[in-house]
Amino acid sequence: MTDQTTPVETLPEAIDRAAKAEELLVALDFDGTIALHQDVPMDARALPEAAAAITVLAGLPRTTVAFVSGRSLADLQVIAEHDDSSPVILAASHGAEFWYPGVGAVEPPEDDADVALRDHLRQEAEAFVARFPGVWIEPKTFGFGVHTRNARPEDAPEADAGVDAIVAREAPAWRRRTGKNIVEYAFRQEGKDTAVKALRVRVHATCVLYAGDDTTDEDALGSLTAGDVGIHVGSGPTAAQVSVPSPQAMAAALQALAEARAAVVTG
Repeated sequence: MTDQTTPVETLPEAIDRAAKAEELLVALDFDGTIALHQDVPMDARALPEAAAAITVLAGLPRTTVAFVSGRSLADLQVIAEHDDSSPVILAASHGAEFWYPGVGAVEPPEDDADVALRDHLRQEAEAFVARFPGVWIEPKTFGFGVHTRNARPEDAPEADAGVDAIVAREAPAWRRRTGKNIVEYAFRQEGKDTAVKALRVRVHATCVLYAGDDTTDEDALGSLTAGDVGIHVGSGPTAAQVSVPSPQAMAAALQALAEARAAVVTG
């Protein structure tokens, strides 16, 4: 990883490289990248400037836009204000669920045993965290998440440790992910790196621009190949070539990309 204070290249250089790609895939995390984090996660919406730039990019030739999120597909569709007419691809549940224009939802088959265990562990986790004000369990298609954003600082570690113990005891093979004030557990193993790999193949991308802000996004950023562009939103160590400080700055970067890409493919 590199530190965001010593970027590998400048943001204008990265945008210029992406804009000149033969086939460009713009893959974006949602929360904390093009939308501000919210205390109530379902209140998240893309910043207007980011949404406008995405609309332009998704309408350009040889350019595909995808949202790559840990959210369940149904929840991602809500916060992205996404309907069946949208040209934007959705990769939800860290790449276990997809939605494609003209195709619709593509989801793996359910296993009754996995679903039963998921429901059982959710109930156990909900009962355990009920003692901690502000801690709550988010149901997800393939597991659940423990949210501690609104918890007392001293309660968050105890809540996470207790749920860790429950899952370790009853589902040791489940995948555990950490993010900003959330720990997620899932019976599927896909990550954002596998989502980007699948999207790259599907749209025949010669360049992937991936942007994200959280720990799970480092899976995708670390999987990028020579010629791709990785953008980290926020501060701290990252595998990305360049960082921007905030979703507002990422929105400005997308606006610059939309202008540069339009000049290349329609000029």
